Amino acid sequence: MELKLYDTLTKEKRPFRPLDPANVRMYVCGPTVYDFAHIGNARPVIVFDVLFRLLRHLYGEAHVKYVRNITDVDDKINDRAARDYPGLALNEAIRKVTEETEAQFHEDVDALGCLRPSVEPRATEHIGEMRAIVEKLIANGHAYVEQDHVLFSVAADPNYGKLARRSLDEMLAGARVDVAPYKRDAMDFVLWKPSKPGEPSWPSPAGITAAGRPGWHLECSAMAWKHLGERFDIHGGGIDLVFPHHENELAQTCCAFHQERMASVWMHNGFLQVEGEKMSKSLGNFLTINQLLADWPGEV
Repeated sequence: MELKLYDTLTKEKRPFRPLDPANVRMYVCGPTVYDFAHIGNARPVIVFDVLFRLLRHLYGEAHVKYVRNITDVDDKINDRAARDYPGLALNEAIRKVTEETEAQFHEDVDALGCLRPSVEPRATEHIGEMRAIVEKLIANGHAYVEQDHVLFSVAADPNYGKLARRSLDEMLAGARVDVAPYKRDAMDFVLWKPSKPGEPSWPSPAGITAAGRPGWHLECSAMAWKHLGERFDIHGGGIDLVFPHHENELAQTCCAFHQERMASVWMHNGFLQVEGEKMSKSLGNFLTINQLLADWPGEV
């Protein structure tokens, strides 16, 4: 049987040909650990668990590496930590929130019968790789430093927009773009930014004296590079991540490592909908895995 996969980048379904059949490599964007996972969050976990099992069946368990990250540095985490543990120092509160939420996520998806990924890296364990990518991008003219921020220069990448298949004007109209005086162009996105007092912080790259922290898009590029290399077979996630997250991830990785492709195949699952709307925490129209496990077994 021939395995065919639909590639979001080329808009084609074509036979899957791993770069190295003895080392099939897949990266999937994982949870930001600040709250219970809802069943919409469970959809990519289940979809890519099925694919992981199929790849193991076809190529052998020892020949498939599945990486799914844990995002443990994010504004939503900071906000939840300050709200839930006002008496603690922010960094201590953040650690409590991320440890509790990650443990709950594992308990929930284990109950659904999903296999654990081969590697489950945490963003905060890969700051060195993030700094290295930033330095590469500055050195080759794809990023610049302004007011203690490092920004990716979208104009310097002629391929930007090829995953989302939108022009810069269309992307600008559809994106929530931060207007900031340190940007050369409105579409430029943050690779590294200064930390506010009390927030998690690390020594900054590019000779910046102020301590800072990474932008969200940079985190996945660094973890994929560390565990799968400059180019790998499959990159997965929800359809909402195509733009801007995966578009930005693709741009910064290809520009940093002078690669034409980051992943050979980009795969995206659709939303779980509630009465015609995307299930999301922001809309408040969600049911958590934990809630439903009280009444139904994980197989259901």
